[in-house]
This record gives sequence, C-alpha cells and structure tokens, in this order.
Amino acid sequence: MNVFINQLPYDLPVGATLADAVALLQPKPPFAAAVNLQFVPNTQYTQKLLQDDDRIDIIAPVTGG
Repeated sequence: MNVFINQLPYDLPVGATLADAVALLQPKPPFAAAVNLQFVPNTQYTQKLLQDDDRIDIIAPVTGG
C-alpha cells in the first residue's frame, strides 16, 4: 500500500500501523505523529491501522520565538 510520510511516498505492507511508519523514519524523541491531520497519541501507534494513500506527518517541536 502507498502512503505519504512527511509528503514523501513510501510503500508499506497491507495491515501496517502507524508504529511501522514511525519505525521507517526512526525520529529522535520528542516527536508527534498525525494521520490525515488527526493527532494520534503515542500509546495508540501500534493500534492505528494505515490505509492506502494515508498522509502521515511526523514532527518534532521547534523552540524559539
């Protein structure tokens, strides 16, 4: 299945979860994740099933003003 992670295309197996997508990028904590602009708590990454063409954003906080 095709998904977009931070606007780049990736191919994941059917049945992949948000945890699988996060594992591809291996972001350094802290970070947050959203699927189709909906925030997903990190405690739910393994339960959040992805669908074809989902758009996943993995973002880190930015400091400054």
